[in-house]
Amino acid sequence: MATTADVHPVDEIPPVRQLAAFGLQHVLAMYAGAVAVPLIVGGALKLSPADLAYLITADLLVCGIATLIQCVGFWRFGVRLPIMQGCTFAAVSPMVLIGTTGGGLPAIYGSVIVAGLAIMLLAPLFGRLLRFFPPLVTGTVILIIGVSLLPVAGNWAAGGAGAKDFGEPRNLALAGFVLAVVLGVQRFAPAFLSRIAVLLGIAAGLAVAVPFGFTDFSGVGDADWVGVSTPFHFGTPEFRLSAIVSMLVVALVTMTETTGDLIAVGELTGRKVEPRPLADGLRADGLSTVLGGVFNTFPYTAFAQNVGLVGMTRVRSRWVVAAAGGILVLLGLLPKLGAVVAAIPAPVLGGAGLVMFGTVAASGLRTLARVGFQGNDNLTVVAVSVAIGLLPVGVPTVYAQFPDWFQTVMNSGISAGCLSAIVLNLLFNHLPVRRGSAAGAQSAGLPVGGGEEAVEQPREETV
Repeated sequence: MATTADVHPVDEIPPVRQLAAFGLQHVLAMYAGAVAVPLIVGGALKLSPADLAYLITADLLVCGIATLIQCVGFWRFGVRLPIMQGCTFAAVSPMVLIGTTGGGLPAIYGSVIVAGLAIMLLAPLFGRLLRFFPPLVTGTVILIIGVSLLPVAGNWAAGGAGAKDFGEPRNLALAGFVLAVVLGVQRFAPAFLSRIAVLLGIAAGLAVAVPFGFTDFSGVGDADWVGVSTPFHFGTPEFRLSAIVSMLVVALVTMTETTGDLIAVGELTGRKVEPRPLADGLRADGLSTVLGGVFNTFPYTAFAQNVGLVGMTRVRSRWVVAAAGGILVLLGLLPKLGAVVAAIPAPVLGGAGLVMFGTVAASGLRTLARVGFQGNDNLTVVAVSVAIGLLPVGVPTVYAQFPDWFQTVMNSGISAGCLSAIVLNLLFNHLPVRRGSAAGAQSAGLPVGGGEEAVEQPREETV
């Protein structure tokens, strides 16, 4: 790659051959995660194979457009760094709940459009609010996201919720085979192949599933070779207050995730992210999310696995990731490809999902590892937030007697856990502690975090 003294590595344009190879590598690293969200939501809403294929191709198309907006940029949209965009897992639980409680896809898309507009409006102000989203909060939320999605992977591994052969040993055996392939590739394959271990595991599982009769490719023949996602394919968006409130919470979570990814890429590439580029990147997230609601897909955020790929390959050019966005656009214009992906058996996705969703949870733990837990109440913040977030996952009917708007917000473990983490962090780490409170707690036999110094100083200072 040729370099010049006046061109930053982020702005260098490699030769076409390298652009294609490095861009394809980014696509392979994020492809499995990119199609997982439409598969989860479409499966939960019991969409037909044709509609499921449409969701996948629409998602790939907007993924590519969103990536191009973020990398290439125009006016005040786009951070202009090597950032891949994809559907956020944080929105899965709220969208499934909105879609299955009578609103369907129109209600989902209405809330997604509003969330995207809110992100664009909040982008300039979000930098001032970052102190309320420390690693304590973001790590807790990411942990809840991963753990709350693990039951989805479990249902897939058993054959898919509602399947006639649910739980049969052959389904679990196929899921176990995929998991073994992913782990084997991750452990023994060269570095490049280990970056696409999940995709290779799905491919190996599909190769085994076909001769054993797990697959049904009847929908592939009916799909068009070329197609374009049209606006509002599933109907005019519906704007329901409860659904919008739930998605606005998700918007705050995705803004936090994107902020972390943008800062990380800025450090890896040597181009520090300042407040204005950060706002431009978040504004691009909002625009992409609005496009998602219009073109039949979901909220978008930066993909963390591609951030790691930038660090591993040391290829810092944003034009490499822009090439990956172009590849995604081409894939999104091929409905037959979406039909093939939709025909992948549920146990194959289950084996891969255990790794993907477990990795999300582990990422949350990694973030929490940077948090201090000595002499403060941070452990209480994490413990209570995780408990509240996983309560509706373990007991789905726990809020059945509450109003619909309350169920929409709290039945999503992610929304509930995020709200809990934010409020408890404010309570324990940002509000000053009154004099004598520690002594009163000690006399009552209660645990005290910071001792005398915690009484004399605001809690945020001791932390």
